[in-house]
Amino acid sequence: MLYSRFIFLCSLSLIFLFCSFQPNEKPAVQTIEKIAVDSAEIEGDTNRIRTISIVGVGDMMLGTNYPNESYLPANGGRDLLTDVHPILQKADLAVGNLEGTILDKGGTVKRCSNPSLCYAFRSPESYMDHFTAAGFDVLSIANNHSGDFGPEGRRRTKELLRNAGIEFAGLAGTDEYAIFEKDGIKYGFCAFAPNKGTCDIRNIPYATGIVRKLEAQVDIVIVSFHGGAEGAKNQHVTKKTEMYYGENRGNVHKFSHAVIDAGADVVFGHGPHVTRAMELYKDRFIIYSLGNFCTYGRFNLRDVAGYAPIIEVVVDEGGNFLHAQITPIYQGKTHGPRIDSQNRAIKKLQELTKADFPDTPLSIGDDGFVYEK
Repeated sequence: MLYSRFIFLCSLSLIFLFCSFQPNEKPAVQTIEKIAVDSAEIEGDTNRIRTISIVGVGDMMLGTNYPNESYLPANGGRDLLTDVHPILQKADLAVGNLEGTILDKGGTVKRCSNPSLCYAFRSPESYMDHFTAAGFDVLSIANNHSGDFGPEGRRRTKELLRNAGIEFAGLAGTDEYAIFEKDGIKYGFCAFAPNKGTCDIRNIPYATGIVRKLEAQVDIVIVSFHGGAEGAKNQHVTKKTEMYYGENRGNVHKFSHAVIDAGADVVFGHGPHVTRAMELYKDRFIIYSLGNFCTYGRFNLRDVAGYAPIIEVVVDEGGNFLHAQITPIYQGKTHGPRIDSQNRAIKKLQELTKADFPDTPLSIGDDGFVYEK
């Protein structure tokens, strides 16, 4: 039986090699996977590889009632995410970064030494429904806006997330990580930033300690970080400590490699408010910034800040990278993310990845399909 199966699979491989010379096909990895599945079905093999799709998006702030309600979107924000619902909902897991607090009123607003460079975000509590409707499973609260309205803002935000069944992590000492199970897969999630009260991205031994703890208990470890300098002048991964307005924003390259060495399987970055390159390290996927995903009213959306990728990463049960798909989106002052027919985020990722990680084995197609060469 085993010999017959070997001959059968060899025959399929020869057929595949012959067909692979046909033009305009998808990358070989998809066909190889299909052959493996088809042969398993023919032979009655139930031990096929299970794949897990994890969607990551960047910064989210759906509107703020502070300093006044003029910064809230129409229709209570219900329409902001509807265009991307299908992409988020089809994934096994959807992950994003929640900028600011969810709080109707009150809280202690942070003090800003320079108001022109400082914003405070407080979204209405009803907006939690928009995250659940979109299909988010887990959110990072490690960023420079999670403490905008003091302890009460953080307390109420966490309470609403728990009530909504959305996992979260990123606060030092209290909410450093989350462990949860979905569809038979056990996940560990942790999040880091260079900001007061958050799990510190600059303290790499501390970060790797959390990841090792998770790796010992779960199937898939996902790490989120909010770090690096901001804006159009800071699109490249420097592989050095990045400073911005006098603040140490971490060495995101060193951090990402260290957490993968410690057991992380997928690393989602954000914070620069622009797209940054992706990399494959030890067969684990990293994207260094997912940019602005849905940032209504108070964010700069000019040029490169106005478009970004949604990334769907497909891994096996051990966290090994299989392939990914980029969906390019853009925002405007009056609407949330929409699919970008110009594919600007795809083109930007091709450009930046080639420049910053020329030796990475990742290949990014013009259609946004990402695979290992």
